[in-house]
Amino acid sequence: MRFLDRKDAGRALADALMHYKGDPEAIVLAIPKGGIEVGLEVAKRLGIDFDLIMCRKLQYPWTTESGYGAICEDGSIYINEAALNGVTQEDIYHEIERQQKEIVHRIMLLRKGRPLKPLQGKTVILVDDGIAMGSTMRAAIAMVKKQQPKRIVVAVPTASPQAVQLFSQLADEVVALYTPYPFYAVADAYANWYDVSDAEALALLKERIENDKG
Repeated sequence: MRFLDRKDAGRALADALMHYKGDPEAIVLAIPKGGIEVGLEVAKRLGIDFDLIMCRKLQYPWTTESGYGAICEDGSIYINEAALNGVTQEDIYHEIERQQKEIVHRIMLLRKGRPLKPLQGKTVILVDDGIAMGSTMRAAIAMVKKQQPKRIVVAVPTASPQAVQLFSQLADEVVALYTPYPFYAVADAYANWYDVSDAEALALLKERIENDKG
């Protein structure tokens, strides 16, 4: 385990991203909900803008622990054909519809219904608490690219070596602090790992808003 918790991981990640400190054209886009605390810590330490990008994993009908792709709020979809493993087209349609509803719910809950901040010409730093399969991050990159940013940076506390290699081809820069081989799970990098509740996510975002006002 390399990090005490997500806040600790965010601090370490910010240290590795100090070349963006104070950049008025940089923005941290966190992927909820695991990426919120990490992303908030990065944005705070670098003194740059922050927002949430809503992307959801497409899950197998028989388990929520893994998936075969992801979808983002603008409809950008990534599907790993090699991971379908018996998933039917009907299953895919049903899951896309289900996750689209969840995305709408999260936009209303976590962004209070407002649109994503403009990304054109920006250095977009995509942050999550880690990358295993990478489907969600791939969908996020696809969405961000449509907004014509100046630069896309993938920044995570932990990732598999294979993910680092892959995203080095899809993004302009990849920052991953802990890349063990073999890689088993994102949670293995954290001493204190837990699912983030809606209440906890809202409390973190409220703190950011209050600090901005102060």
